[in-house]
Amino acid sequence: MKLLHFADAHIDMANYGRHDPETGLPLRVLDFLKSLDTIVDAAIAERVDMVIFAGDAYKDRSPAPTFQREWGKRIVRLSQAKIPTLLLVGNHDLSPAVGRAHAIQEFDTLQVPFVKVLDKPQFLTPADLWDAPAQVIAMPWITRSALMATLNMSAAETAEVFANLESRISALVEEWINEADRSLPLVLTAHASVEGATFGAERMVMLGSDLVLPTSLVKDKRLDYVAMGHIHKPQDVNEGHHPPVIYPGSIERVDFGEAKDDKFYIIAEVERGSAKVEWKKIEGTRPFLEGRAVLRSSENVTEVLKSALPKKMSGAIVRLIVEYPREFDALIDESALRKFAEEAFEFHLVKRPQSEARVRIPEGQVVSSMSPLDLLEQYFASAKVEDADELKKLAQEIISEDLDEAV
Repeated sequence: MKLLHFADAHIDMANYGRHDPETGLPLRVLDFLKSLDTIVDAAIAERVDMVIFAGDAYKDRSPAPTFQREWGKRIVRLSQAKIPTLLLVGNHDLSPAVGRAHAIQEFDTLQVPFVKVLDKPQFLTPADLWDAPAQVIAMPWITRSALMATLNMSAAETAEVFANLESRISALVEEWINEADRSLPLVLTAHASVEGATFGAERMVMLGSDLVLPTSLVKDKRLDYVAMGHIHKPQDVNEGHHPPVIYPGSIERVDFGEAKDDKFYIIAEVERGSAKVEWKKIEGTRPFLEGRAVLRSSENVTEVLKSALPKKMSGAIVRLIVEYPREFDALIDESALRKFAEEAFEFHLVKRPQSEARVRIPEGQVVSSMSPLDLLEQYFASAKVEDADELKKLAQEIISEDLDEAV
């Protein structure tokens, strides 16, 4: 079986900036659609037996009708080519409210030929796949809140929730693997994190609130290919071994966290017991370029900042990060910098004024009398750390585990 696998399209992630006068769409959205066209064209040209999209069509679960139209145009092309296409529901596609439609619901509702939406764990045989020569275990994004409601658990029992969820998923997958026809390729597709995966720029992965699938589940040798989505950094979590456990990554750069990442889709020749994987680079993705400067003198500030910018900026999204003493703020001529970078597609100036900050211990207390958590809280407050509450919860879990082991 020849399979095309891609994930994390997020076609409306950059819904801002200049618009194309012909289509009326934001130019950055056209970048994402261009990559999506490349993938659809390849599926048709390569005459693949199946396309698996491993989740996250949009940036959130309430896409504008214009973007739904553009996504729909591309998926309908696959339908018209009679290519079985599986659309896995990701965390960005799913509404947290029970009973509300998810972002790609319309393909299910309209029963588009050769397109199947996977919004719940399920096992698909050739009879479910328009006689495609394969079997697929599908694991869409599973919300912690939905499971907690089902199990009547409190928010404080996060570890227990995840343990229950992991146990149930593992048991379900094991049951389906045992049911599978051993003469046909068996594919697992999931929108989730995996132990050992390297995270990219996906900010929806939050400390302590993201289900992580165990490696034993996805690296089961009875599987022939594992099509993952959710993590934007391209990687094979089981490189050099069977089965390939592949995150193809997002189809376009979402932010500067992905500036150095090439973008890919996967063509895989999958048969029972083996898989040949080909990483297909998406050409023409818009470059993200970054410059950094530290101002130590008040002389020739504008020229110093210009010299810190990339030499070739035409068509790129450019960011300049400047650290400087707070009293230099008035010396930074943003207008001059924007004019200098006018060939760039976008220019972002990130100003980071520095001021000396010291952690103040409450009066009447000494450091030796404070717990590690108290000291962390003092530091987070003085440094104005984002997500401090999540970090404190994580620190509490780590400290508790260390204490338990010591006992």
